Amino acid sequence: MIEISITSDHKFGLKPAELQLLADQILTLAGATPGSALSVQVTGDETLQRLNREYLGIDAPTDVLSFPVPFDDPESGSHYLGDILISLPTAARQADSGGHPVEEEVKLLLVHGILHLLGHDHAKPEEKAAMWHKQDEILAALGINIRPTE
Repeated sequence: MIEISITSDHKFGLKPAELQLLADQILTLAGATPGSALSVQVTGDETLQRLNREYLGIDAPTDVLSFPVPFDDPESGSHYLGDILISLPTAARQADSGGHPVEEEVKLLLVHGILHLLGHDHAKPEEKAAMWHKQDEILAALGINIRPTE
């Protein structure tokens, strides 16, 4: 099951059902185990800043955080990947800077977050190249023509 929660004051027309469908498509394109589950919360800068400080030691808001907590649910048999949090205000600023709609930025961040849950990283140059390549493939397959901010 894919759970989507939008708790930001400004929703920019985002619809949980559409994000849920998109997350399912991303999981398929990324090669996730069929039936994989995750949760996504679209929220504000304060939440992302608090979590960024608490878990990464960076006292600043960020666009997306992923928390892999993989386990198999014995009741449903689904594979739970983890949790993704997206800051809608940061996404809006990045979209404005990039000249594209906020919804497209959120889609990019969802792809990015899911790739992190699936084990991709960008700490080293070779990891970043592989992750950005996979991200670009998925964005192209979804018809999203934006590039991530560095």
